[in-house]
Amino acid sequence: MDGYRAEDRIWIDKQEPEVYAALAAVHTAVRAAAHRAGLDERLVELINVRVSQINGCPFCLNLHTKAALVAGATQQQLDVLAGWRRTTLFTEIEEAALALAETTTELPREDKIDREYALARQYMSDSQAATVVWIATTMGAFNRVSIMSRHPVRPRKEK
Repeated sequence: MDGYRAEDRIWIDKQEPEVYAALAAVHTAVRAAAHRAGLDERLVELINVRVSQINGCPFCLNLHTKAALVAGATQQQLDVLAGWRRTTLFTEIEEAALALAETTTELPREDKIDREYALARQYMSDSQAATVVWIATTMGAFNRVSIMSRHPVRPRKEK
């Protein structure tokens, strides 16, 4: 591939376990905030998958696509998630949440951020919108830890 092996990387989470534990605690707090805000686990996992797609994190994609299915997402939704804007498979709140999560991940120009916030506020409370930003931010942090550590994706035993 690129001449490097997974063993050549520092496993960031293992090297600094206290910092990783703090990130995991943030993740737990964000999950609790999502629950309080009325965002279901399926939407949280769809956001996690979409952010991981954008960031190109195979480890997190492997983990969160399975979690999304368990949470009630359909295989078809996962199959088309990268092109969700061109489908009718998602509700308006899901579309607004995915758009805001993408914006959080990509950090585009201010005018696009303003447009996505305006869209989000049409379908979500401020608490829900803030939580979506936290979900995307936290997932992005986990993506970076996994990518920089080159966490491996092991083959699944297919049924």
